[in-house]
Amino acid sequence: MATPIKPSTHFLTQTPPPPPPLSGHCLRHPPHVTHLLCRQYSEEENNPNTIRIQNQLKKKKTKKTRNKKLWWILLFLYNAMPASFPQFVTEAISGPVPDPPGVKCLKQGLKAKHPVVFVPGIVTGGLELWEGHHCMDGLFRKRLWGGTFGEVYKRPSCWVQHMSLDNKTGMDPPGIRVRPVNGLVAADYFAPGYFVWAVLIANLARVGYEEKNMYMAAYDWRLSFQNTEVRDQTLSRIKSNIELMVATNGGKKAVIIPHSMGVIYFLHFMKWVEAPAPMGGGGGPDWCAKHIKAVMNIGGPFLGVPKAVAGLFSAEAKDIASVRALAPGVLDSDLFQIQTLQHIMRMSRTWDSTMSMIPKGGDTIWGGLDWSPEEGYSPSKSKHGKNHSESSTLNESTGEVTHANYGRIISFGRDVADAPSSEIERIEFRGAVKGKNVANNTCRAVWTEYHDMGFGGIKAVAEYKVYTAGDIVDLLEFVAPKMMERGSAHFSYGIADNLDDPKYTHYKYWSNPLETKLPNAPDMEIYSMYGVGIPTERAYVYKLTPAAECYIPFQIDTSAKDKNEDGCLKDGVYTVEGDETVPALSAGYMCAKGWRGKTRFNPSGIKTYVREYDHNPPSNFLEGRGTQSGAHVDIMGNFQLIEDVIKVAAGATGEELGGDQVYTDIFEWSEKINLKL
Repeated sequence: MATPIKPSTHFLTQTPPPPPPLSGHCLRHPPHVTHLLCRQYSEEENNPNTIRIQNQLKKKKTKKTRNKKLWWILLFLYNAMPASFPQFVTEAISGPVPDPPGVKCLKQGLKAKHPVVFVPGIVTGGLELWEGHHCMDGLFRKRLWGGTFGEVYKRPSCWVQHMSLDNKTGMDPPGIRVRPVNGLVAADYFAPGYFVWAVLIANLARVGYEEKNMYMAAYDWRLSFQNTEVRDQTLSRIKSNIELMVATNGGKKAVIIPHSMGVIYFLHFMKWVEAPAPMGGGGGPDWCAKHIKAVMNIGGPFLGVPKAVAGLFSAEAKDIASVRALAPGVLDSDLFQIQTLQHIMRMSRTWDSTMSMIPKGGDTIWGGLDWSPEEGYSPSKSKHGKNHSESSTLNESTGEVTHANYGRIISFGRDVADAPSSEIERIEFRGAVKGKNVANNTCRAVWTEYHDMGFGGIKAVAEYKVYTAGDIVDLLEFVAPKMMERGSAHFSYGIADNLDDPKYTHYKYWSNPLETKLPNAPDMEIYSMYGVGIPTERAYVYKLTPAAECYIPFQIDTSAKDKNEDGCLKDGVYTVEGDETVPALSAGYMCAKGWRGKTRFNPSGIKTYVREYDHNPPSNFLEGRGTQSGAHVDIMGNFQLIEDVIKVAAGATGEELGGDQVYTDIFEWSEKINLKL
C-alpha cells in the first residue's frame, strides 16, 4: 500500500525574508501595514523634494523656538525694567514731565471738599448682559459693550441683536435685558488701555477723594432720557445718591461733571428732579440750589451735533468717509455679504438717545442757505492760539479762494454746496409719494426704513438738493418715520417763544436749553469746558448711491474736497472749529450768550464760564494720548482741565480760576445769532 503524501509544513517553519528598512512613516503605522506601503514611504523619504520640505519644516520649527525664547527674554526685561524708565525716555526726548494735576494741587494744599458726580456720555459706559437668547448662553453679567468687545468677533449677529432695542417701544426686546455696569468701573476705561474717566479719578484720589465722595452716575445711554427712569429708575438713583453724598459730607454741595451726551442728560435731570411727580422727581423748586455747587460740562453738545445727522441719515461720519477715500469700494462692494453699515444703521436707529443730539434751534442757531455764525472761519488761522477768522481761505500757491456755506448741513453735490442760493432749484420733498420697494420683503436681516422707500422717495430727497438745520428734522421724519415717531415723543429741537407756556413742563423739552429754564439757583455755577483747534464736522456733501439690494441710498461724496489742503472741505465733509466731535458753537454758545447774565433761559442769573482748551497733540508715542489734548474724549486726560476740576471741587469759584478762557471767536459767533434773550 502506497504511503499517503503528507502536506508540507515547511512554509510554516521557514523564516520569511527580511523586509526592507522601515521608514519613519512605516514605524508610525500598526504592524499590519503592507510591505508595499512601507516601500512607498521609504521611496518618498528618499525623494529630494521630500527631504527639502522636511528641512524647511525643521528651519521653521527652529525659528519658532528662537522667537519664543526672544519673547520670553523681552517679557523678562519688561518686568525687570524700572517703572520710571518710560518717563526717563520721555524726559530725554521732550524735557521734564510736569507733575500730575493731583500732585500739583496737593502741594498747593488743596484737599477733597465737595463730593463729585460723574455723568458719562454716549457709548463710553459699559453695558452687561442680564438675560438673553441661547446664542448668549454663559455670558450672564459679562460686558457686551466696553471692555474687550470679544463677543463682537465671536458672535456678531447675536451681539447686534442684543445691543438693539425694540424698534417700536425703544425699550427691551422680548427675552433680552442689557443693563448698565455700576460703580466707577462703569466708565473709567472704555477698552483695555483706553481711558475715559480713569485719569481724572486717579488725580482726584491724590487730594483725598474715594468712592464715598465720588459717584459714577451710570445709565443705559441707548435709552431716551426719560426712559432711563421708567425702566431702571436711574434718575431717582442719581437724586438719592447726590442727597446721600451731600448729607454724609457735612452738607457740602456736589460738583457735577458731565461729559458729552451726559451734559444734556444732566440738563434733563435738573428739570426732572424739581418737577412734581409722577413725571418728575418731586424734589421741589429749590432742590438744585440746595444740592449743587457747580456743573462742569465737558464737551457738551448743548445745541446738538451735525455728526448725529450723518449717522442717522447714512450711518456715516468723517471717519467712514475717510476710509472710503483711502480704499474706494471696500465698504460699498460688500464683498463678504456682511452689510456692515446696514447692521450699524439698524442697531443705532433703535437707540433713542442718538436723537437727543440732532441740531437744535434750526436756522436761527446754525445758519441758513447764505449765512452761518462761523462764516469766514479759516482753519489755517486756528491751528495754534487764538483764531483770527478771515472772510475766506486763500490758497497761496494757486490764488484760489474757497468759501464754506456751513448753514447747508447737507448738500447733494459740490456744485450745490457752492452755488448762490438764487441759482439752486429745489423741488419740495415733503408730502412726496415714496413708492414701494421689493427689498422690504427680502432684506429683513438688515432692514432699515430705507427698505420701505421706493425710488420716488429717494429721488424726492435728492431733488430738494440742500438742507439747512431747519429742514433736518423734516428730512429725518421723511426717511425714518418710525424712528422719529419715537424720538419726537422724547425730544424737541425748536426755540421756545414763551417759556411760561404749560406745554414746556413736558419732559420732551427738558434736554433742549432753548426750550427750558435753568433752575432757580443763583449761587450755582455752570461751566462749558471743551477742546478747540481740531477740525470738526459741520456740513456734508452727499450723492446718490447706485441701486442695489438692501442698500443705503445716500452716501457722503468723498470726491468732494478743496484743492487747498488747508481748506475746510475734505472727503465730502466741511469742518469747523471744535473738539473733533462737537463744534465750538454748540459747546460754547449757551454759556457765552444764551445763559450769560439774567436771561429768559437763566432767570436767576446763574454765573456761567467758557473754558476752552487749545489742542496740543503728544510730541511722541511715549506720551500716549497726551496731557494737553483737546479731542472730545482725550480731553479727559488734559492736565489743565483736570486741575480746574480739582480746584472747583476743593472750593474754588469760576472767578478764582480766572473766568473765561477763550481761543476761538465764540463770543463773536454768538453775537451773530439773533435770539431773543
